Amino acid sequence: MNVGLIVAMSSEYDALQRAGIKGVKRSGIGKVSAARLATEMILTERPDCIINSGCAGALSPGMEVFDVVVGAQTAHHDVWCGEGNLPGQVQGLPQRFDADPRLLSAARSLRTSRKMHFGLICSGERFFESIEEDAKVLANFPDALAVDMESAAIAQVCLHYGVPFLSFRLISDVHTDATAQKASYENFWKQMGDSSYAILRELLERL
Repeated sequence: MNVGLIVAMSSEYDALQRAGIKGVKRSGIGKVSAARLATEMILTERPDCIINSGCAGALSPGMEVFDVVVGAQTAHHDVWCGEGNLPGQVQGLPQRFDADPRLLSAARSLRTSRKMHFGLICSGERFFESIEEDAKVLANFPDALAVDMESAAIAQVCLHYGVPFLSFRLISDVHTDATAQKASYENFWKQMGDSSYAILRELLERL
C-alpha cells in the first residue's frame, strides 16, 4: 500500500526518522500548511491513504504523556459558520470527519503495552496552554480526547478527494494548569527516544 505520511514539525519528522520510518513528509504547523501538503501529495503521488502523525495535547482525564491517541473522528474546534451550522462545521460538510474503517481497524489490532485511546481529535490554529482553553473546546465537543493543529484539515482534504485518512498521534502534554502543561510538553521532547514512534511503524507494516 502506498501510504502518504504527514507530520507538521521538524522535531516530529526527526523522531519518525529515528524510529526507522521512511517516506515522511513535513507540512509545517497549522491547518493551511497541512492542507496544502495533503493536496499536493494526493495530486502528484496518488497515495492509497494518508496518515497524519506527530503529537497532540490531551483533553480527556487520565491520559498521560506518550499515550497514543487515534482519531476515530476529527473536527475543527475553531470553525463557526453561523446559525444553521453546528460548532466546528464547515457549511455543507459534516461536523466530524470519520476515519477510514480499514485504517482504524488496523490501529485497533495493534498489540502494545502503551495505552491507546480511540475517539475524537479536535484541530485548530492555536497551541493550548491552559485548562480554560480546554474547557472551550469541551463545551462544544465533550467527548474530545485531544487537540492538535492539523488533523481535521487533512481529513477535510481527504474527504474531498476520496482518500482514506487516519490521525495517529502521541500525547505530548496534559493540562492540569499552565505550569504543568508547559513542563509536560518540555519533558515530552526530552524523554522521547528512538523507539517512541515504533508503534506507528508497526501500523505501517500491517498496511
